[in-house]
Order: sequence, then structure tokens, then C-alpha cells
Amino acid sequence: MRIILLGPPGAGKGTQAKRLTDKYGIPQLSTGDMLRAAVAAGSETGLRAKAVMDAGGLVSDAIVNQIVADRIREADCSKGFILDGYPRTVPQAVAFAENMKASGLRLDAVIELKVDEEALVGRMERRVAETVAAGGTVRADDNPESFRKRLAEYREKTAPLSAHYQKEGQLVVLDGMAEMDAVTDAIGQVLEKA
Repeated sequence: MRIILLGPPGAGKGTQAKRLTDKYGIPQLSTGDMLRAAVAAGSETGLRAKAVMDAGGLVSDAIVNQIVADRIREADCSKGFILDGYPRTVPQAVAFAENMKASGLRLDAVIELKVDEEALVGRMERRVAETVAAGGTVRADDNPESFRKRLAEYREKTAPLSAHYQKEGQLVVLDGMAEMDAVTDAIGQVLEKA
């Protein structure tokens, strides 16, 4: 199974990716983790990324695309993978499709978890309250103002992926506001058809 999960921050992609990982035995791939691993491994692409990050810059699409292309060729991805947080833009999606084609691979599903953004803000506030009540540490950006900025950035940069994958005939939109198990079941039905 080669799956892309789309949806704004807080939509439940991470939770669903974990469940898919457990069910199918395929890795969840995040660009942050891949970047850190490439840097730690000292790969050519990792060293290029490290130089950019050390200089305080943003890692280019070309570097991110290469890191993803390298990662999906690793042995643990032979049965598939789940991408959450990549691609972030339509140009990344186009480059990813080219990389997949060059590797003789194809996507099985692009699933978007559609959610109500104001309800997401409420979810975030409850999660923060629960974390504090449990004595945990809250992320610095887990507050309504920062969260709304992350949502706006998602709408601007990442939401156009929906139209791209819709045009490609690959997008399946699911109700991300449904109960967690219901979302898992809906994803399972999509994957059975794939």
C-alpha cells in the first residue's frame, strides 16, 4: 500500500497513519524524520540539507524530493508506505509522481480527511487542557492563534493538492470529523478497493 494522507493540522492524519502502520506493517514517512535521518546518515543529499539548515534556510523542494525518492527505495518500504506531510505543494506532487514512475511504483490511494477548522481549534484546546492536566508538556505553538496561522498556511500552500489529485482521479475525501474508528473503517474500505 502506497498512501498519501492529506488534511490540515489536527485532522487526525497521524493517528490514522499509526493505525495503518500497525495493520499493514508499512512505515509512516514524515519529511522531518526523513531529513533528520538523511543528515544523520551523512548521505550526499543529507549533507546538502544540513548545510542549508545550518545556514538558517529552508530546505529546497529539490532536496526534499530527493530525500523522499531515496527513502521510498529502502527495504522497509518494499510493501508500501504512508506519506503524511509530503507532498506539501503541487510542484512536490508532480516531482513525486515522476519519482514513483521512474521507480516503477504507483500510488494506491490519496485520502483527504475533510474537517471543520473551527472544530479543530476546539480539539486543539481540549488536547492542550488534557496534556496540562496529565502533567505533560505543551508545544509552544499549541494555542488558538498559532494554530489558526498553521491552518491558514495549509489552506494557502497545501490545500491546492486536493484539486491536483482530484484532477488526476486519485483523490478520495473522507469525513475527518467522524469518530476515530469510523474514519479508520472508511480508510480501510478505500484501501480494499485499491
